[in-house]
Amino acid sequence: MSKQIGYVRVSSVDQNTGRQLEGIALDKVFTDKASGKSRQRPQLEACLEYLRDGDTLHVHSIDRFARNLQDLLTLISDLTSRAVTVQFHKEGLIFTGEDSPFQRLQLQIIGSMAEFERAMIRERQREGIALAKKEGKYKGRKAALDAAQIAEAREQINAGGKVAQVARDLGISRQTLYNALERAAH
Repeated sequence: MSKQIGYVRVSSVDQNTGRQLEGIALDKVFTDKASGKSRQRPQLEACLEYLRDGDTLHVHSIDRFARNLQDLLTLISDLTSRAVTVQFHKEGLIFTGEDSPFQRLQLQIIGSMAEFERAMIRERQREGIALAKKEGKYKGRKAALDAAQIAEAREQINAGGKVAQVARDLGISRQTLYNALERAAH
């Protein structure tokens, strides 16, 4: 028996997901509160795993599903090859694997616009950060470790302590510890 599955994505935890698939009868909904820049989203992966032959995946709009044209085309192709129908409500597009050339063109144009929008957001972020740095207002992220913690970590490692254990004790990743030690050395 085919199911009606929803996928919802918002970029931040405090955004409202309710309006995206409002009024659509769904058997199950997968919700990510993460950027769409990457395909590595836990609920998207769970959704893709859950979908079966004959199911319909409902998504509010293409940019909620993917912000990269290649990811978008790959996802649609993978799903339709498994006999999953994909429906984008805002754009009024439905993909079944037997799509018209015009539908494919629409998908590619809209997907390209989502990718372009993402690139413009990143460019504006970089410009804003550069301006804030120039004005002395941007200091960057607060360091994970202070000088005393770095010195203590270095002592433990020099005394034979394992980097992974020292990092765990500090509540940070090994890479963060390596980066802190590297910066302190310069």
